[in-house]
Amino acid sequence: MTSYLVNILLVDDHLNSLQVLSLLLARQGYRVRKATSGQIALHTIQAELPDLILLDIQMPQMDGYEVCTALKADPATRPIPIIFLTASDDVADKVAAFNAGGVDYITKPFQASEVLARVQNQLTIQHQQRQLVEQNLYLQAEIQERQRLEFALRQANLDLQRLASVDSLTQVANRRCFDEHLAQEWQRLAREQLPLSLILCDVDYFKHFNDHYGHLAGDACLHRIAQTIGQVIKRPADLVARYGGEEFVVILPNTHAAGAVFVAEQVQTAIAQLKLPHSKSAVNSCVTLSLGITSLIPTADRSPHALIAAADAALYTAKSQGRNRWRMHLCEQTAVKKLPSRSQADFSLELWINNSPDNFLSKR
Repeated sequence: MTSYLVNILLVDDHLNSLQVLSLLLARQGYRVRKATSGQIALHTIQAELPDLILLDIQMPQMDGYEVCTALKADPATRPIPIIFLTASDDVADKVAAFNAGGVDYITKPFQASEVLARVQNQLTIQHQQRQLVEQNLYLQAEIQERQRLEFALRQANLDLQRLASVDSLTQVANRRCFDEHLAQEWQRLAREQLPLSLILCDVDYFKHFNDHYGHLAGDACLHRIAQTIGQVIKRPADLVARYGGEEFVVILPNTHAAGAVFVAEQVQTAIAQLKLPHSKSAVNSCVTLSLGITSLIPTADRSPHALIAAADAALYTAKSQGRNRWRMHLCEQTAVKKLPSRSQADFSLELWINNSPDNFLSKR
């Protein structure tokens, strides 16, 4: 610690002691201020905080204990180290000095070397404490900065994950996310032997829509359709994704064939309620969808591609038979719920022929 920067306050009503101490400390390069009473000392301290106080105990009107107590009661002056000066060598006086908040005790008549050693010792301790406080503040700031950077990194990673799994145009899952989710659900439902359904959706005559209304309108149309399908799909495990171009796909885990048909019709109804104009459509004055549906119970020896191929075949049939409708392709091990007095083949035939087999629709 650089001595000439140190500000020491001497408080003593004995002028001789005050003069001797002042001269001794000034010769060491310390900046020394003096007060001859407790009241003067408190005013002096308020004007400029000292680094160290040498305080006489026995003073008229306000003794050193009272001065020390007042200083320790004030948060601004509490940290200032106080060395008591007294002619008493009584243990009780020393204990009282420490109880009042003093850090050291010098008995009069004092030795110059002892005074300098005790002063330097307290200044060193004070300097080390300040360094520790500064270091703690620096570490706290560094920790906060690291926490901020870690939070920003986590957010960036989340954003990257979202960007990697979300289609930028429609803001639903992209093809990569679809592939991962389908593979995951296929394995899970194969273990549990529960049904998995898929709906493949295609916007009817979308090329004509783009050619007539423009690509910006086409992009807005795809976004509206994707978000509308997403509003129909309510369960956490269900997923709507952009499959490519104007095609969307819906994964329905633990859903039987009739449940998938129910969802498909909800999607068609929701899209119809949008009333998006499509003057170039050959089937309707508004935007419509063709849908291919399939359902099966996954097995370990089969691939999810079988489900996609079946839904694609059903979609092809729906489009070839006039569009704006759904068709189902039933695979082996198709999950059909409650088919009273009818075989799976009968149900399959009816689904292919009748666009809305109400006798077999039920909520999932």
